[in-house]
Amino acid sequence: MKALQCIAIDDEPLALNLVCKFIEQTPFLQLAGKYKNAITLLQDVRTLETVDLIFMDIHMPDMDGIELARMIKSLQREQMPRLVFTTAYNQYAIEGYKLEALDYLLKPFNYDDFLRVALKARSYLEKPAPIAPTADQDAIFFKVEYRWIKVSFADILYIEGVKDYVKVHLNNGKPLITLNSLKNLEARLPVHQFMRMNRSTIVSISKITAVTKTSVQIQETVVPVGENYRDAFAAFIRNWIE
Repeated sequence: MKALQCIAIDDEPLALNLVCKFIEQTPFLQLAGKYKNAITLLQDVRTLETVDLIFMDIHMPDMDGIELARMIKSLQREQMPRLVFTTAYNQYAIEGYKLEALDYLLKPFNYDDFLRVALKARSYLEKPAPIAPTADQDAIFFKVEYRWIKVSFADILYIEGVKDYVKVHLNNGKPLITLNSLKNLEARLPVHQFMRMNRSTIVSISKITAVTKTSVQIQETVVPVGENYRDAFAAFIRNWIE
């Protein structure tokens, strides 16, 4: 597997340089950027689309690491980077876990401490998506907890990406939640039956009840079209109306 793309953020130059040094000397990590404050990182938000791991200080001016983590999570990217907090205060560990941080490094830390967390990140991020049993042409299997559940394409309303999971909304019954990504799932769905609307949503075309230039409606749910999907959506509208 390719090296994990990492960024480091810390307002203390010595601490920032140390994390960057540790990243660069770890063979399976690659430094993709370093930032002295949260505002600069948010101005370069496109970087987050390709980053796997963020080493983030908590105490920073203007915006602390906890606030920054909340803002990153609110972006709802298809593949969110995992967070590792670096802090001199262990009372933030609980807050970090609430934000689903992968781990935290208590300052001052050495390379052995850093490597332990880096190996944990690699183990987590390289975990392959489960391979589904072979379904027929009208259905797909989803792994839910410890079972594979067969779902007919005709029963799917839309599929929503939520953090590291996808939520499959069904015509009848509560949604199914499965560990996977929309990108992997999209490749397994028939293109003539399903359409990607934005970074976090795939809809069943047959379940669409209304359309506008910027959205579709399925039952009571309105799904907006994302900027990167507007051309394909415009072509769909033309065919749909005709």
